[in-house]
Amino acid sequence: MRWKRVLFSGLGIGLLYTFFIQAKIAPDYGPPVQDKPIRTIVVDAGHGGSDHGATGKFSSEKDITLDVALKLGKLLEEMFPDVKIVYTRKTDRFDDVNRKAAIANEAKGDLFISIHCNAAPDIKRTVGYKTVTYRDKKKRKRTRKVPIYQSSPNPAKGTETYIWATSKNNAKSESLRNNSVIVFDANSEETQQLMDTKDPETIIMLNTLRNAFFDQSLRLSNLVEDEFTNAGRISRGARQRNEKGILVLHATAMPSVLVELGFISNPEEEKYLNSSEGQHEMAGCIARAVKRYKEELEGRHKPGSIAPRQEEPVQPATPPPARVNPAQESPAAGGPSAADADKTDYRVQLLTTEKVYTSQSSLFKNLKGVERETLRQKGKSINKYIWGNFRTEAEANAALYKARKNGFKDAFVLTYRNGERID
Repeated sequence: MRWKRVLFSGLGIGLLYTFFIQAKIAPDYGPPVQDKPIRTIVVDAGHGGSDHGATGKFSSEKDITLDVALKLGKLLEEMFPDVKIVYTRKTDRFDDVNRKAAIANEAKGDLFISIHCNAAPDIKRTVGYKTVTYRDKKKRKRTRKVPIYQSSPNPAKGTETYIWATSKNNAKSESLRNNSVIVFDANSEETQQLMDTKDPETIIMLNTLRNAFFDQSLRLSNLVEDEFTNAGRISRGARQRNEKGILVLHATAMPSVLVELGFISNPEEEKYLNSSEGQHEMAGCIARAVKRYKEELEGRHKPGSIAPRQEEPVQPATPPPARVNPAQESPAAGGPSAADADKTDYRVQLLTTEKVYTSQSSLFKNLKGVERETLRQKGKSINKYIWGNFRTEAEANAALYKARKNGFKDAFVLTYRNGERID
């Protein structure tokens, strides 16, 4: 349940992330630890098949991106055994960007990483002039000097990591609305009550979620560029993108980044991009950035702190074993995850009163599934009315928001582990 896992972080961490993204270290407080905020990562190798992407002197972008994507996926699988890695392609296959976004959304990804290569046009300079003869409109011979140009490879080099531009916020929100069933993971009656995309409250929550995704995408983009810098690469920085290639960023209903590995148009970088050593280094940089990002989401580090960079030896990564078609992959495949071993769920306590109401009472007309718990206090029967059974704290906080909008101003969230209340 991506939005439910992340919305709480968007409400609580989003602003903090914005602060430390701008290098303003937050005080000694932070978000609560989140339980498995990343369960599925989608790795996208840009271009493919008939779409070669940018080309260099001897190679194509589509081949480099596939090699690095497979290596990155292998490293992520080794780093995070409990995280599902989904690939938009594992062969030289063409899917348009709409299909790639659909694969990511259908997989219920919590993070989308698109791998690309950059290119810059050759530089032309004048090396001399030559005289040419031509005839004017009256057929008279004329001469003129024209420049002689010489082309040379553009020296542009370095990495860039993009997120969608704020001008595409409406498109990102539209993606969240269009994928609301997936985003909300509506597997319960309680959850379905929260996903009316025409409801102003839901629209507010979706926009809050979008803003959280933006902040988290920006944070990851900075971490990726930081790792490239640590590896000795030239970093051109984390940037917003509002041009060709943006659709996979704003059409994916999750945090998303597009990594430009380097300039294939630069002979020196083309050689590096095609080398086994270079590809392993690039994959390792991105994987370490994802590790730091994941740890920050899980609350292992204070907002604004930088996780110690671990010099992990990057072993040669062989292509991962064959999988089911990514479009058919499901996060549930392979049985229950480690996250389900210790089941934590959340409920909303609406009110405590001596009065007795049935679950069908008009008091709860917009909140189906309310249950009553009765206990004795000082010789009196006290009734607690509890709503829902929510899998994540983010979902429970969204339910709490709705409960308070329905008049239960004193409602609050209860936490249960394996059926026992723990707070």
